Amino acid sequence: MKVAIVTGAAGGIGYAVTESFINKGYAVVGMNRRDYESVKDKFERFGDRFTYVQGDLSSSDARAALVESAVNKYGRIDVLVNVAGVAPKVRADMLEMTEESYDYVMSINSKGTFFLTQSVANVMRAQEPENGVRGYIVNISSISAYTSSVNRAEYCISKAGVSMMTKLFADRLSSEGIPVNEICPGIIYTEMTEKVKDKYDALIGGGLVPQGRWGYPEDIAKAVMALSDGTFGYTTGESIIVDGGMHIQKL
Repeated sequence: MKVAIVTGAAGGIGYAVTESFINKGYAVVGMNRRDYESVKDKFERFGDRFTYVQGDLSSSDARAALVESAVNKYGRIDVLVNVAGVAPKVRADMLEMTEESYDYVMSINSKGTFFLTQSVANVMRAQEPENGVRGYIVNISSISAYTSSVNRAEYCISKAGVSMMTKLFADRLSSEGIPVNEICPGIIYTEMTEKVKDKYDALIGGGLVPQGRWGYPEDIAKAVMALSDGTFGYTTGESIIVDGGMHIQKL
């Protein structure tokens, strides 16, 4: 049985990714900050093929517990999907942004993602390859990695960091048989974006997204599966944009 680690597993994208792996026959070890009692109704139907680890990605102890849980139970890690991420608690003009807000976002989105990836990569490196591959790593970045939002600068900077992180790990791990790629979601309907639904409804209605709709977590989950099942076997360090065409520049 193949094993996937998914961070942010109780959130919209994380849950959709978890469900996709379970449906494909994987075991999933998922981490989220919420206590299990508050989310168990979502996961109980997955039975013993799902393991929940409560923890904050910014914590080195929580990251270690996540990796140890997967290795101790299954003896290997085939896929890491870095979904967990936070937006600033307050959307403030970048000229008013606080250091506390910057540190909060960066400690999870960039630092936590980096050091978890480092830990999992070292586990994967020690595994026997299958068809030349020891594991797959997929990062969930954002169109905010290259799209300016001056009232959430810390989020944009953190996601730009994830994009460079993807290239760095892809470069370092290519010789180890570990492809590393990222997905840049556009406007995806989740708890994070639900707070600004009216704003995005208006923008989408005004033509911002050529396909004319919100994206959904399942759209991202499909792309994750393609990047972690060998479909793109000759691809690493790549960024796949899943945004309904929002990135297209037009006159």
